[in-house]
Amino acid sequence: MDDLLNLLKENARESDDTLAKMLNTSVEDVRKRITELEESGVIRAYQAVINSDIITDVNEVSAVIELRIRPEREGGFDRIAQKVGGFPQVVSIFLMSGAYDLMLIVKGKNLQEVALFVSSKLATIDGVLSTSTHFMLKTYKDQGVLMTKDEHDQRLPITP
Repeated sequence: MDDLLNLLKENARESDDTLAKMLNTSVEDVRKRITELEESGVIRAYQAVINSDIITDVNEVSAVIELRIRPEREGGFDRIAQKVGGFPQVVSIFLMSGAYDLMLIVKGKNLQEVALFVSSKLATIDGVLSTSTHFMLKTYKDQGVLMTKDEHDQRLPITP
């Protein structure tokens, strides 16, 4: 990954002027490169990483759902992944190696809503052989960002 992408990934709100200084280039070069990255689809979106565990008025659960699917002759895993990706509950989809083929990150209002989504929407898709759902209980790190702050050093003091 190039230096500009690394800087944007770390802080997408950084100004073009600051990025140019950090990269030792012109502001015009930075703007041109960002436009190229956006138009080519390398940059897909800009998002804030939010610690929803500390927002008290958010009632939402997240789950990792593993899907074992039967790949299609012509499209492999792509058709089912595209269909699953069309559901608003699905936040992310990954093709995986191992016992399951697709891993989904899903959000819902509560456990029952996610369970209903799995049983009535995902499990009924032609080609889905099985599902396994794991509910997320607490987030420690997301998108490379630690969600907890170590308020104080918990090491025992050493005295001579």
